[in-house]
Formats: sequence, structure tokens, C-alpha cells
Amino acid sequence: MSDKIRCTCRRCTIRGLMGPAIITTIGILFLLSEFAGRVFNFGRTFPVILIVIGAILLASSVAPNEGHIDSSAPPPPPTPPANPYQGPQGQGQ
Repeated sequence: MSDKIRCTCRRCTIRGLMGPAIITTIGILFLLSEFAGRVFNFGRTFPVILIVIGAILLASSVAPNEGHIDSSAPPPPPTPPANPYQGPQGQGQ
């Protein structure tokens, strides 16, 4: 199991859609090329992929990042366990 915490802020969620959006766009362009080959030639429709990438980047840049979890920052060190042999603090010995 991984100890990494995945960020669920709006900005990271939208950015996570980049891969599926590109694959879906390529699939739709291939489908249009097969059914309407005279109108939609796949070789000439590649700018659509760039438009999709730009739209996702634009949407992620204007989305709020409230609750963002920075995955590049090291996790805080674990707190040491309490010493079971030490009495309550503040009492004399």
C-alpha cells in the first residue's frame, strides 16, 4: 500500500483529466475519419488535440486550489511514542 496522499483540489482534479481527454479526443477523431473520411481527415485534425490540451490547462489554471496537498514536500516526521515509564508531567519525583 502506498503512503502517498493524493490531492483532491479542483486544480489537480482537472489536471488529472488531461490523459483521458486526449485519448477520447484521438478516438473521436479516428471515428470521424472512418465515417466521414472526406470531411474529417485525421492528418488535418491534429489541431483539435492542441485545443483540448489548451482548454484543460486553461480550466486548471483558473480553478481554485483550496485544500491542495503538495506531493513534492516531504511528509512530516512521525511523532515519537509516549514514554510509558514516565509519570505525568509537572509532578515532582
